[in-house]
Parts: sequence; C-alpha cells; structure tokens
Amino acid sequence: MSVVLERPPLWRRVLPVFYGFDLPLLLGLGLLGGIGLVTMYSAGYDHGTRFVDHGRNMLLALFILFAVAQVPPQKLMRVAVPLYTVGVALLIATALFGVTKKGATRWLNVGIVIQPSELLKLAMPLMLAWWFQKREGQLRTLDFVVAGLLLLVPVGLVVKQPDLGTAILILSGGLYVIYFAGLSWKLILPVLLAGAIAVAALVMSGDRICQDDVKWPAMRDYQKHRVCTLLDPTTDPLGKGFHIIQGMIAIGSGGPTGKGFMKGTQTHLEFIPERTTDFVFAAYAEEFGLMGTLGLIACFTFVLARGLVIAAQAPTAFTRLLGGALTMSFFTYAMVNMGMVSGILPVVGIPLPFISYGGTAMVTLGLAMGMLMSIARSRRLMQS
Repeated sequence: MSVVLERPPLWRRVLPVFYGFDLPLLLGLGLLGGIGLVTMYSAGYDHGTRFVDHGRNMLLALFILFAVAQVPPQKLMRVAVPLYTVGVALLIATALFGVTKKGATRWLNVGIVIQPSELLKLAMPLMLAWWFQKREGQLRTLDFVVAGLLLLVPVGLVVKQPDLGTAILILSGGLYVIYFAGLSWKLILPVLLAGAIAVAALVMSGDRICQDDVKWPAMRDYQKHRVCTLLDPTTDPLGKGFHIIQGMIAIGSGGPTGKGFMKGTQTHLEFIPERTTDFVFAAYAEEFGLMGTLGLIACFTFVLARGLVIAAQAPTAFTRLLGGALTMSFFTYAMVNMGMVSGILPVVGIPLPFISYGGTAMVTLGLAMGMLMSIARSRRLMQS
C-alpha cells in the first residue's frame, strides 16, 4: 500500500516567513518609503540615476529587513561580542592604515573600500544590551562605568577620524541602552544641566569666541566654523552659511501647503545643496509645506511610538534594551537631520531615514528595523 504525500501549495510554504510580523510597524515604514520615493523623484529625477538607485536601495533594505527578521534575538545576542570586537579592531586599523579623503581618514581598504564606523551603529547597542543582559538583577555602579568605557572607545576612534555625525549616532545608540538599563537620574540631571549652561554660554559669547584668532580646544577649525555658522549663518552667506540659509529659505517659502509636487524653485534651480542627500528635507518642505511636514513628522512619530511599544513588550532584558535603543536611534537620525536643515543644529552628515539618498544608510536602517521586527516576532511566536 503506497502513501501519496501531497505537497502544500506555495503560499502555505511562504506564510511562516511572514508570521509574527508587526503590521503597524510595516505600515509606518511603508508610508515613509512611499514619501521617500515621491520626494526623491521630484528632487532627483534630473540628477542622474538617483531616483532609480534610491528605489533599488529601498528594495535592498526591505530584503534585509525580512531576512534579519527571521533571526531569533538569541542568535543576535550571540553575535554582539564578535561584532563589537571586529568593529573596534577595524576602527584601529583605519586609524593606522586607513584611506584619507578630503582630510578625513574614515575608510579602510580590505580588497574593497569599507567604512568600519558604520558597523558600530548597530554593534554598539547590541554589545551594551548583551552586557546588561548578563548582569540583570545584580547591576552595580561599576557595571555602568564599564558600559561607558565600552562606548567611549569606538566613539573616540570615530571622532579622531574625524566623523562627528557618525560619532553622534554611535554615542546616542549606546547612551540609550545605558539609560534604559536603569541609569540613575542623579547622574543624568547634572550632565543635562551642564550641557544647558554650556549652550547658553556659547550663544551669549558667540561673537567673541568665533573670532578667527580664537582656537577651540579639542576641536578642528571646520568644526568650530560649523558651530559659529549655526549661531549666525549670515557671517559667511556664500561659504559655510550657504547650506543653512538656503535650507531655511526653502522651508519657509513652502508656506502652509507648499509650492506643489515638482514645483519647488529653490530645489530645481539648484539653490539647495545636497538636495537628494543631507538636505532632502528642505526640498520636501518647499514642495509640500507645513501640512506635508507635519504629515512626515507624524509618520516618524508613529514608527517611534510603535518601536517603543515593541521594546516595552519584549520578553527579555536584551530585547527590551536593544529594541528601545534601535527605536531611539531612528528618532535621532530624523531629529538631527531636520534640526540641521532647519538651522537649529550644526550641519553634520546624518541622512533623513528612508527619505535621503544613500546606499550604506539604507542598509543600516534595514538591519536595524529587521532586528526590531525580530524582537516583535519573538514575542508573538512565544505567545502562539
């Protein structure tokens, strides 16, 4: 007597791959992706193959998200230490043997040219989440000190390259983990107070300390110029202040409803520098105005809120800390980019998530959102 085994249809074999995915998070990311494609078509349709390449990068990020989402958080925890160790080793190798371009040593030739600092954007929160998971229930002050040292080593190496934008992202990702792990407000408040006093002093004494003959300790001249230009862009309207001034003009000229799709004069007359990358928000705000900007901010807020919900409901300390840090790092990307384009923060090379053009940034975002989706799936699979 023979037994005939019927092969299940394709959709039943594929369905387990998608089981447990967080649909609200996918919806939020899909909305951002759609806005990014519309914006990139307007800002970059006459900019070579930017729109096509942006769509390709987005598909790559989507593939990476789905692939990483299949990896259980337990396996992500196992790669935390090796990934961090390799990342720091590559940063040291970059400092010793790196490729220098435009005065910055950020790249390393290992057969292909790579930028090791990008690896630390994800390796840092993974490492610290692993560290605090191992010490759950027995945290001491010394554990936070060690976590701070683990954070400062790669941040210091990236600052030395110099790459302030990437250093900010690595630092913020690590600080979010340390905060969520239970760092006392008694230690946080004095730092915030000192920062507020420093900013106030900088604003009040800007005219004096921004003179050409004044040297700022531990900062390069171009970093000093960025801060001074932020304080008063009109001091160098055709040089260092040009980016900020044109960005603010574009945002302001959009008005309540914007000039309309593909009708942005600042954008298409090429007054906005880097209109498809760092300053794409200015191009978007000019064409879609205040209402469009509020809609974009609402999409970012929705993803942020959903990510924090996923982190809060995660089953282990590792997944809670990692999910919270990844979500807040996503927020940092958006906040810093919009802040620098609006003239609120200094200009640093940080893209707007899923809106700005950039292959490396899109891959990093795909990996981060894939890890967040993995955390969401792990909880749902445990409940099923």
